[in-house]
Amino acid sequence: MVMTTSAITFLRRLAGPVQTLPAGSDADLTLRFAGPADEDEIDRLAQLDSRRAPRGLVLVGEVDGAIWAALSVDDAHAVSDPFHPTGELVALLLERARQLRRSRKVVDAPRVWPATGYDRPAFG
Repeated sequence: MVMTTSAITFLRRLAGPVQTLPAGSDADLTLRFAGPADEDEIDRLAQLDSRRAPRGLVLVGEVDGAIWAALSVDDAHAVSDPFHPTGELVALLLERARQLRRSRKVVDAPRVWPATGYDRPAFG
């Protein structure tokens, strides 16, 4: 498949700006399923990102042990820390979620239900 210049430009705009870690950074990256113990951190990310929290089967991306991004495998809703370069991390989470959905295997992982989002009252 040959992509035209306009298609490449469109995809770059869709993906947003590329952010990288400083050269020579030895940060450890981990993609894993979220558990109930991660709900507060996912809530914090959702509030920083001004979005609802991902729910159900959720993947998180950790950098040096800190969660920088979270994505629902069920509906691909993602949140990330706006103070870190997370564009590529979210792309990795999206790809892993796609792989899991394509495999159609039942994933025996905990589901998370952070409070930020659907059931949080608008005021108070």
